Amino acid sequence: MKQTYFMANDLARANAIKAVQAAPQGYMVQISEPNRSLEQNAAQWPYLEAFARQKQLCINGEMQWVTSDDWKDVLTGCWSGEMRMAAFDGKIIMLPQRTSKMGKKAFGTWMEFLVAMAAQSGVEPVYASERRVA
Repeated sequence: MKQTYFMANDLARANAIKAVQAAPQGYMVQISEPNRSLEQNAAQWPYLEAFARQKQLCINGEMQWVTSDDWKDVLTGCWSGEMRMAAFDGKIIMLPQRTSKMGKKAFGTWMEFLVAMAAQSGVEPVYASERRVA
């Protein structure tokens, strides 16, 4: 059985302590910042869609239009300061960053970076009413 306690107040903290004390031998405890919220996740897509519509990337020496997911991979790599790449079968593959694994604080920093990059690049966010239908 998995239990999650949000340290919102003293009662929640006390209940978490009781659960730890009552846990069977061999159980584990993890204390962590909550992952980014669904609202935070939704906030990035108007900017990523805007990059996909308004900017091209140089791929293999040619300017090309790419998807918002491709832009997410590129921009999270720029934000983190590293491009995660792997070599397999003679090919180089870029490995994406997972924003779903980010804590709320890290995601907030990522969003600040994304908004700043959009402003610096002259990219205007694309909101839901303007998005493409797949």
